[in-house]
Amino acid sequence: MDLRKLKTLIDLVSESNISELEITEADGKVRIVKSEPAAPSMMSYMPAPVAAPAMLPGALAPVPAGPPAEPVETGHVVKSPMVGTFYRSSSPGSKPFIEVGSAVKEGEPVCIIEAMKIMNEIEADRSGTVTKILAENGQAVEFGQPLFVIE
Repeated sequence: MDLRKLKTLIDLVSESNISELEITEADGKVRIVKSEPAAPSMMSYMPAPVAAPAMLPGALAPVPAGPPAEPVETGHVVKSPMVGTFYRSSSPGSKPFIEVGSAVKEGEPVCIIEAMKIMNEIEADRSGTVTKILAENGQAVEFGQPLFVIE
């Protein structure tokens, strides 16, 4: 979509009673949202996804680029419910909540994730034995990142 067309669309939205406009074309998608009178209009542009080439019968499949995929964990994976800093114990000098081989019960604390200066105690969502600890003490973790494996 060219700039003149985008400018025209922005002007139309700002001069009308419309608060939001979204247009999808073959080469992308544009969404214009009218904000408060003091703030300028927001605009986002997302290019259209590129279709994968069709496979011909007898053709070889493309080899994926990049590092090899990580092995799939067996057992139940306890994932981080938030973004923050992972801690295995309640304070720097104390012993960790759990170790590899520890038996845990559902609802038992397994670690702490610090987010926005608040210490959030994370509990096991299943009973079993801890077979792997996948995060390092003091490491930043993302939402949904695997922390432990319980079997």
